[in-house]
Amino acid sequence: MMRTIPRRRKKSRKLRGHRLHGYGQQRQHRRSGRQGGFGKAGVKKHLWTWITAYEPDYFGRGRRGFKRPRAVVRETRTVNVGELERMLPDLMALGYAKETEKGVEIDLSEAGYDKLLGRGKVTRPLLVKVELATEMAVRKLEEAGGAVLTESES
Repeated sequence: MMRTIPRRRKKSRKLRGHRLHGYGQQRQHRRSGRQGGFGKAGVKKHLWTWITAYEPDYFGRGRRGFKRPRAVVRETRTVNVGELERMLPDLMALGYAKETEKGVEIDLSEAGYDKLLGRGKVTRPLLVKVELATEMAVRKLEEAGGAVLTESES
């Protein structure tokens, strides 16, 4: 047998035909006395639990956690190995890449990139200088005959 949880129903559902619906005098169910004051009255006193449950940011921000300052949070600019060959003419024109006998040397740190990711294909040997690189990116460049020089190695 399944039991139901008792729920209190609205008084207007019952007591039809009874003028005051069980509230005593008419003023006990009207105006602001029933809700504890006009407007936001009592939100720091007897209606405080309502504020914490339904409007926690009413008294300003900063009550739940915090946001790190933009000066502290550094955005990482990334590029995939597959995009390097497409970007090569532009990087050479700007002086961030140059042709050598080992292959093409690319300085991504100078170009403003922080990390090299491993998506895409590499068809020619590239020597890439960058701060960070994923294992997949390093493997793909080495398979093509190139290498990755991270900031810690140089």
